[in-house]
Amino acid sequence: MLKLYDCSTAPSPRRARMLLAEKGIAHETVQIDLRSGEQMSDAFRAVNPRCTVPALVTDDGVLTENAEIAAYLEALYPETPMLGSTPIEKARIAKWNWRCEMEGLMSIASALRNATPAMKDRALPGPRNVAQIPELAARGQQQIGWFFEDLNSQLEQNDYVAGDSYSVADITATVVVDFAKWVKASPSESHSAISEWHERMKARSSYSL
Repeated sequence: MLKLYDCSTAPSPRRARMLLAEKGIAHETVQIDLRSGEQMSDAFRAVNPRCTVPALVTDDGVLTENAEIAAYLEALYPETPMLGSTPIEKARIAKWNWRCEMEGLMSIASALRNATPAMKDRALPGPRNVAQIPELAARGQQQIGWFFEDLNSQLEQNDYVAGDSYSVADITATVVVDFAKWVKASPSESHSAISEWHERMKARSSYSL
C-alpha cells in the first residue's frame, strides 16, 4: 500500500492528500511534525534527504514533489483524470497549476519565510539553512495580490481554474487561497469569482482532509 508522509497543518502535503482523496486511493499516512523539526531527523532523512513533505512511498520508489506524485498517480489511476483528458485540457491544467504554484504558493512562502522570526535562517525549505531577505517578504505580499487579480479574471470566464472541470489546478489554487491567510492576505470583496468558486471547493469532501 502507498504510504504518505504528511503534516496535517502544512500546505504542500495537503495538495497530495487532496489528490489521493479525489482519486479515492487507499494509503497509509505517517504524520511528520514540522514545528518540532522532525523533518530534519535522521529517520526522516532516510526517507527523503530533502527534508520536506509530502513524501509518497510507492512500489517504484519514494516520490517527494507534488508534480511527480500527481504524474505517477494519474498514470497509475487514470479513471479519475486530474491532469486532463485531451491535449488542450492537459496543456491548460499544466499552465494554471504552474501559475498557482509559482505566482501563488511561492509568493506566500516568500512572504512567510522571509518575515517570520521563528523561520530565521529557514527562508527556504530543505536541508540547508538560508538567511531571510526582508525585501522578498514585501514583494511576496504584492505578488499575492496580483495573483488573486489574475485568478479572479480566469474564474469569471470558467467554472474551474483550468476550464470546465475540476483538476489538480483547483487543488493547488484552493491551497493558495487558504495558505494566504498565514500572511494575512486574502481575495478582496471585488474578487467575487474566487469567492463563489471557493465556496464550491469547500463543499468537496477532499477539502476538509
